[in-house]
Amino acid sequence: MAQAQKITPRAQDYSAWYNDVIMQAELADYSPVRGCMVIRPNGYGIWELMQRALDDMFKATGHQNAYFPLFIPMSFLAKEAEHVEGFAKEVALVTHTRLKATGKAGAGAVMVDPTSALEEPLVVRPTSETIIYAMFAKWIQSYRDLPLLLNQWCNVVRWELRTRLFLRTTEFLWQEGHTAHVDEADAERETRTILGLYRRFAEEWLAMPVITGVKTDGEKFAGALRTYAIEALMQDNKALQAGTSHNLGQNFAKAFNVQYQTAAGGLEHVWNTSWGVTTRLIGALIMTHSDDNGLICPPRLAPLQVVIVPIWKTDEEKKAVLEVGEGVKGDLARAGIRVQLDARDTVKPGAKYFEWEARGVPLRLEIGPRDVAQGQAMAARRTGGKTPVKLDALAATVSTALAEIQALLLARATERRDQHSVRGVTKEQLLALMKGDGGFAYGGYCGSAECEAQIKEQTGATVRVLPDPEFRSKEPSKTCVWCAKPSVAEAVWAQAY
Repeated sequence: MAQAQKITPRAQDYSAWYNDVIMQAELADYSPVRGCMVIRPNGYGIWELMQRALDDMFKATGHQNAYFPLFIPMSFLAKEAEHVEGFAKEVALVTHTRLKATGKAGAGAVMVDPTSALEEPLVVRPTSETIIYAMFAKWIQSYRDLPLLLNQWCNVVRWELRTRLFLRTTEFLWQEGHTAHVDEADAERETRTILGLYRRFAEEWLAMPVITGVKTDGEKFAGALRTYAIEALMQDNKALQAGTSHNLGQNFAKAFNVQYQTAAGGLEHVWNTSWGVTTRLIGALIMTHSDDNGLICPPRLAPLQVVIVPIWKTDEEKKAVLEVGEGVKGDLARAGIRVQLDARDTVKPGAKYFEWEARGVPLRLEIGPRDVAQGQAMAARRTGGKTPVKLDALAATVSTALAEIQALLLARATERRDQHSVRGVTKEQLLALMKGDGGFAYGGYCGSAECEAQIKEQTGATVRVLPDPEFRSKEPSKTCVWCAKPSVAEAVWAQAY
């Protein structure tokens, strides 16, 4: 119980529970740099698996990876008015190129060299639209150069006053896709394709159900024509925006003069999209599945899918169970299963169980002398349940168990989300829901920015999306939940991270 007792129960303090899960699973830690985090190997292993899966999806849909500079001339941000307004308060600036020694001791040993001031300050990348479209203007000449489909894996910096590990930090890792197209229809297809790709990744890999839809003008990306998003509901019934896909229209193309010669010989500005997901997906994974004993990781994203814990009392038993354990490890590894044999003799089996549970390993195989004699192992699932399994054809049995755990996690999360989704809410219900348990509130929306602002002010809830047809209510409200005027769309409200 020692391990479990280090994790604050969710019902007692959800925020503390979230941090405890991260610390006990050794996913990340706070860094000496305020607002920044260190992603530890266990956490980075999850990110690497996310990268591989997404990268394969991007390449399967015709995208290529590239890399653009971390530093962006400040004047580039100023070229697109909405964009600069959206990021002005978050950017970090480089104004000088070097330091110089002062001859003093301690913190005053160095200072900024005033003679090294840059002619133009450089913005540390908050997002890359401006630097990328400056390059697109060089590369795109003809309709034959289109579509241009690029993706970048990198870090970005956005100053944050209040930070939370994985969810909101000054520096974070992400991928950002940027594309150019001949017309709005092609750009819209791209935007929707990526939205569907993100949804598939969330559901099939993270085992996290999401709803898709378009953002309101008040919630869309700065400089975008339209923003689409996938939204998930966490265990505390707050929403988390898990990915966005933006149809940028021609705003950036006009700002950076990205034109192409049409088949008819004329000149047209391209249509752009951008889209991205970040390391906040790790936070989403934690808050979607984990429990009071620690992390629960979907098998497809678990750096370690199976841990083998041998149990012995005598040297003779140790030799026998370790020999079987090594054989099992080899069989599973050859089947492509990520597996580890925990042969430490300084830690008792019970302590190992708690440690691997806290780290979120989906399946634990216990092998003792009696199991060796019976040609079996005891399989304990992180989602609950413990059964004996034969060592013969164990790889197939384990693969089936991992697939069942993956499916169960999605089913549980979907059921929980649906239980905390209220459709056709009235104004009174919306107010009570947001003051109470929270969740997704579906209701009529008149399209007024004033109503949107008032709801946010009085409830703390924002419009997460105007849902796509698949997620709309069978009988949507005909009047606005707030002002009772005719509704122009159904909206989903929730308090959010």
